[in-house]
Amino acid sequence: MNAFKKWQTLYIPRRLIVLGLCALAILINYADRSNIAVAIVYMAKEFGWSSTTQGLVLSSFFVGYLTTQVLGGALADKFGGKWVLGVAAVGWTTFTLLTPSAAKLGLNYLLSCRILLGIAEGACFPSVHSLIASWAPLEERSRAVAIITSSNHFGSIIAFPVSTWLGSGPWGWESIFWVFGTVGVIWSLIWQIYGGSDPSTYPGISKEELDLILKDNHKESRSYYSSLPTDEEEAMNRSSEDVINVADGDDDDDVISEEIDESFTAIKNSNPSHIPWRLIFSRREVWAIIIAYVCHSGGFFMLLNWLPTYYLDHFGVDIKYLGYFTVLPYIAQGVSGFFVGILADYVINRLKVRVIIIRRIAQIIGSCGIAIFLLLATHVAKTPLQGIILITIGNGLNSFTLAGLTVSQLDIAPRYSGLIFGLGNSLGMIPVIVGLTLTGWVLDSTGKNWNIIWNTASALYFTGAFAFSILAGEKVVIE
Repeated sequence: MNAFKKWQTLYIPRRLIVLGLCALAILINYADRSNIAVAIVYMAKEFGWSSTTQGLVLSSFFVGYLTTQVLGGALADKFGGKWVLGVAAVGWTTFTLLTPSAAKLGLNYLLSCRILLGIAEGACFPSVHSLIASWAPLEERSRAVAIITSSNHFGSIIAFPVSTWLGSGPWGWESIFWVFGTVGVIWSLIWQIYGGSDPSTYPGISKEELDLILKDNHKESRSYYSSLPTDEEEAMNRSSEDVINVADGDDDDDVISEEIDESFTAIKNSNPSHIPWRLIFSRREVWAIIIAYVCHSGGFFMLLNWLPTYYLDHFGVDIKYLGYFTVLPYIAQGVSGFFVGILADYVINRLKVRVIIIRRIAQIIGSCGIAIFLLLATHVAKTPLQGIILITIGNGLNSFTLAGLTVSQLDIAPRYSGLIFGLGNSLGMIPVIVGLTLTGWVLDSTGKNWNIIWNTASALYFTGAFAFSILAGEKVVIE
């Protein structure tokens, strides 16, 4: 009885509840998009689809996905992430449940359903990043981003074997979408009860926890992140060249002045309802994020969507075991992602290593690591076991990008973190759509020459690492 009373009085940090539900949302989000990679093997058999048709089905999701990235991030930054994420989850759950019916009605219906699924899912990541900016204290930021974002790999980890088991079972491939859709319904109900956009209005939050969150997220001076003045007196004493000020009006009139040393330049927005688009696009730090997302997305989603088919075509893996072979790289990536975030926070906060050094090193390890081991799997591996070991090592190293690219928008523009993430992720869908569609055509045209596919993916990873390491920043430049 005493133990029960003690449990009742136990305080669970509210940020853990909200951010934990965000992690679950991303897990479900990725499971609902990843299950098609296994299901399409069964569907292609039933409907007689060529590789080109399969590529069209796989890429159709991303046509919708790119349309709501920026919108979702902007809405979440302005109005709060709870309702944006909640509405998005209802949408993607609905179209997951409708996928089997759409496929049986015809290819055009399936393509439309996949596009609508992408539209709904597009708002998930940007709204979650906006919520992280509101809920995660500064010293927990890298680990929060890494842990929450790495839950996408656990979505794939669950989706691949479960989809294989369901697809090979008595209920057929249709049950894949029914089961995952039902999980989305349950999460949506829980989110309506326990989700929250603003920690200051969240029921039951302690004063100590609220002070911890607001201390970091509401002050303008962010130690190594920002050099903005801490109060009006200091601001008056500083030169007008210290800050770029964003005021009401057109973007042409937004820039008051710039600091000579760009690393200390910040853009201060005096009108929160005004999004300084021109200034956002003028920053090299933003372009570092955009270019890296474009390259990373092209390689990542090519691997995510075509890996089961690769094992089937290239190594002749039995269809019953495809999901189990495919899941190992994402187990490595998901598990290592947890440690990467903790390690990055430790090195930054305890060892006092500059943020920019950590971001660049992490991105180089992550992007070049997967590129190198993907090339080894392509040109050296002779057996399924050799291939899966090499790709698994590469995916494990790829998790380092969680402490590089994935957290970078929180470093340079916490107020617009959802919007900038959505911008980068949205533009990143262009090579994904083109790549997934062309992959099917290349395979049909070259007699299943997978070397071309993985060489292209590796080139994208190398390019993204190079651009990010040159252009990335560590200071708050848009405030």
